[in-house]
Amino acid sequence: MTDPLRDPSLRQATGTADRLLTLIKTGGPETAAVLGRALGTTGENARQQLVKLAAEGLVEARAEIRGVGRPAQIWHLTDRGQARFPDAHAELTVALIRHVRDLLGEEALDRLITAREAETRAAYDAALAGATDPEARLQALARQRSAEGYMAEVQPAPDGDGWLLIENHCPICAAATACQGFCRAELAVFRAVLGPGCTVTREDHIPAGGRRCSYRVRAATGTNR
Repeated sequence: MTDPLRDPSLRQATGTADRLLTLIKTGGPETAAVLGRALGTTGENARQQLVKLAAEGLVEARAEIRGVGRPAQIWHLTDRGQARFPDAHAELTVALIRHVRDLLGEEALDRLITAREAETRAAYDAALAGATDPEARLQALARQRSAEGYMAEVQPAPDGDGWLLIENHCPICAAATACQGFCRAELAVFRAVLGPGCTVTREDHIPAGGRRCSYRVRAATGTNR
């Protein structure tokens, strides 16, 4: 789980309920005990808050086996809980995509995505201008993405092979689900702005049913880490 003292999205959340929702969003489903420790309180206090959130339909508990012994009660966000995080006017966006496709055709939609890709790349190039080595550029990219609502963070890959750029939220998820071109363009932008010194591959994908989007970033051989 992300360190709650270092996670900017958690520091911005106000109130125990919002902080719990943010913890589950950024760190993934967890037990009340683990969530309580992250909040600096007891597992029982966290459980009481989670029960209240469950009554509102925002979280749900599932019995899952973790190691030996009895199944643990793991708290997950529900679809309603996920909806508490911004989705950039989802219904309007999806409707506009549908109208462009129906009235102007797929080629026009592709041109729209290409224009957005170019605009995004220019903005990211500016945001990364002061960073030189691959990790610094990746951290700058994560900060830019977090500013846009993606709740992004960089972690060393667990197997030691590069880094993971993790995005715990997709504020354009509805649009990305309606048109996969947005995700293709996004990956192309990451590869372009991180430059030839890095390779980028997607490992998790929210529109495909993942809890988060994550990208494996590797420095090219001979590139400073």
